[in-house]
Amino acid sequence: MSAIDISVVISTYNQPKWLEKVLWSYQFQKFKDFEVVIADDGSSEETKMLIREITRKVDFPIQHIWHPDNGFQKTMILNKATMATKGSYLVYTDGDCIARNDFLEKHVNKREKDFFLSGGYFKLPMHISELITKEDIENQNCFNIEWLKKNGLKSSFKNNKITSSGAKEKLLNALTPTTATWNGHNSSGWKTDIIEANGFDERMQYGGEDRELGERLFNAGIKAKQIRYSAICLHLDHKRGYVKPEMIEKNKTIRETTKKEKLKRTAFGIKK
Repeated sequence: MSAIDISVVISTYNQPKWLEKVLWSYQFQKFKDFEVVIADDGSSEETKMLIREITRKVDFPIQHIWHPDNGFQKTMILNKATMATKGSYLVYTDGDCIARNDFLEKHVNKREKDFFLSGGYFKLPMHISELITKEDIENQNCFNIEWLKKNGLKSSFKNNKITSSGAKEKLLNALTPTTATWNGHNSSGWKTDIIEANGFDERMQYGGEDRELGERLFNAGIKAKQIRYSAICLHLDHKRGYVKPEMIEKNKTIRETTKKEKLKRTAFGIKK
C-alpha cells in the first residue's frame, strides 16, 4: 500500500451495530489509500471489541482514539483524532453514516487548495437501517433506489441524492438552496487549514458544533464547495437522548461571536 493520502475521521459513541456497517462500507471503497481514525467519545467495551475484531478483517488501517465518557465531548475527541491522523487531507463523517463505494473517490477528485468540501446525507428510517447487511453494502444494494423502495422507502425529491450522476449531479449541486457549510457527517478539508483554525471549539456541545469550524475557515478565506449530490452516505436512524436545549443555546452564542468578530482561530481548540 502506498503512503496514506486520506485520513477518514469517524466519530462514534456507543453504537457498535451501526459502526460495524459503516466500517464495512470503507472496505468496499474504490479509492484505497486511506486510514480510518475513530474519534470515540467514551464508548463502552463493546465498541472496543468490535473495532479490534473488524481491524483484523479489513484492508485499511484503523486507529481507535478514545477518552472516558464525561458527557457530550465530541469536539474534544475530534481534536485528538485530528492530531492522530497521518493523511494530509481529512474527511470527517459519523459512525452512523454508510459511505457509498465512490464516497472517498468523490472527495479526492473534488478537493482543491483553499476550499473545503460540504456533503450531505440520505436519511433512512429505522426498519431499513436495521435491514442492511454486510452483503447489501458490498453489492451496494442499499444505494439502489429500487431496493430501498422495495423495502418501504417513500418517494421524495430527496431520492435524487441516490439516483443522480453526471450532468444531473452537477446541476443539483449548483441549484440546491442548501448552503455549503462544514457538516460533521460529510465534509473534508486540508489538515493544514484545520490545524491553522485550531480545530474544533471544545466548549461546544451538540448543535452546530461542526459548522462553527467551517465559519472560522470562511473567515480565513477558505471557500466551500457543494458536493451534496456527489459524495453519498446513508444516515442510519437513532435516538438523540443527549440533546439538551441549553447546549444548543450555548453553541449559538459561540457561533455568533465567531461571525461578529470574524474569528479565524479558536482559543479553545487543539492548542490551549
